[in-house]
Amino acid sequence: MTEASVREFKMPDVGEGLTEAEILKWYVQPGDTVTDGQVVCEVETAKAAVELPIPYDGVVRDLHFPEGTTVDVGTAIIAVDVGGGSAAPAAEQPAAGQPAAAAPAEEPKAAGSGRQPVLVGYGVATSSTRRRPRKGPEVPVQQASTAIRTELNGHAPAAPAAPPAAAPAAPAGTERPLAKPPVRKLAKDLGVDLTTVVPTGPDGIITREDVHAAVAAAVPATTEPQVAPAPAPVQAPASYDTTRETRIPVKGVRKATAAAMVGSAFTAPHVTEFVTVDVTRTMKLVEELKADKEFTGLRVNPLLLIAKALLVAIRRNPGVNASWDEAAQEIVVKHYVNLGIAAATPRGLIVPNIKDAHAKTLPQLAESLGELVATARDGKTSPAAMQGGTVTITNVGVFGVDTGTPILNPGESAILAVGAIKPQPWVHKGKVKPRQVTTLALSFDHRLVDGELGSKVLADVAAILEQPKRLITWA
Repeated sequence: MTEASVREFKMPDVGEGLTEAEILKWYVQPGDTVTDGQVVCEVETAKAAVELPIPYDGVVRDLHFPEGTTVDVGTAIIAVDVGGGSAAPAAEQPAAGQPAAAAPAEEPKAAGSGRQPVLVGYGVATSSTRRRPRKGPEVPVQQASTAIRTELNGHAPAAPAAPPAAAPAAPAGTERPLAKPPVRKLAKDLGVDLTTVVPTGPDGIITREDVHAAVAAAVPATTEPQVAPAPAPVQAPASYDTTRETRIPVKGVRKATAAAMVGSAFTAPHVTEFVTVDVTRTMKLVEELKADKEFTGLRVNPLLLIAKALLVAIRRNPGVNASWDEAAQEIVVKHYVNLGIAAATPRGLIVPNIKDAHAKTLPQLAESLGELVATARDGKTSPAAMQGGTVTITNVGVFGVDTGTPILNPGESAILAVGAIKPQPWVHKGKVKPRQVTTLALSFDHRLVDGELGSKVLADVAAILEQPKRLITWA
């Protein structure tokens, strides 16, 4: 082992102004063998938690920071001995105590320098990207995975306490199974050989669902499914006599959310309007769609029809789908809808969005919602999935709450809060009957959405949910 053969992998920049990330977990230890594209650690930025694959083949020499450390972007976090002959000249290595020199050709570069500096693992960079040639067959990475339509009974078994062993290199002449780094890690944790998994994704990509299916096929029918432990919640002190306070560090997603909400509340003048609506017919339609063969394998719930109702209301009132350009003093009306869905996760509230939701059919919208929720629940939502939203839905009803006054996401002009749906006495056809009722709340930016426009949007959503046939007549 020589110093010249050691490559330093630096904390990459997501390319959107983030300056640091916290190392949540290391998946390798010094002495482990790693291959190009193998996930070596999970980090959390102010946007989301993502997994980082290493761009080298070699042996881990050193982990520069322990788990729980917040590291500046551009700082070397792991050293890999790539062996003789393939390393960069010694002159290119940073001297001890000196700042790191320009990255080698294989290392992630700054934005605009060729290779897009993204926190990789869950999406494709928007600009053209080049990788160094592989020694074996070319393996496409970061391809779009299929939507996760169904989950097995229970979750994946908990990962073993010992660090996972490095994935062995594919034997000469054997084609390497196609799978994204997170899927490879899942297979490794579950002890699944990817060469034995039948892929169902596009172009022969192995998905998370395929891995879970392989596990289920190997488990005897009499065996109860194992459930991975849920993230430990913040527990109340065991004794208020000995512990009177619990302090929780504000960082990562929680810190970014707090800053965004404060900025939104004191920048955009919020107005919130409310309407209570009978959604009995919508609930009946939900049950009918569950039995429809077009929705086989898809999750159908009231949120699906509420989302579709909001999209129709936006099409009828396009001015609500806009943003305020302070620098240009212009209102920017969007001719597309990136529909955000607020999701509570162990790391805090995040709002991933469905790109071009306005162009999706109802089954396609159901598929996208299912994938979005599953990804958020796993804590694997990518930063790209949380950018570019135009309008948001927050479902506070799942917590049994009737309604609320939601705060706008920065850069958006409206957010719809959906309350709990429950039976209430309601005047229906001249008689008081028990009906399924909910309360909707629409907050909007009063700089660009006046009371008339906001009221029309909310009234349209309520009208569709009361008479869902309007999804057809107003389409």
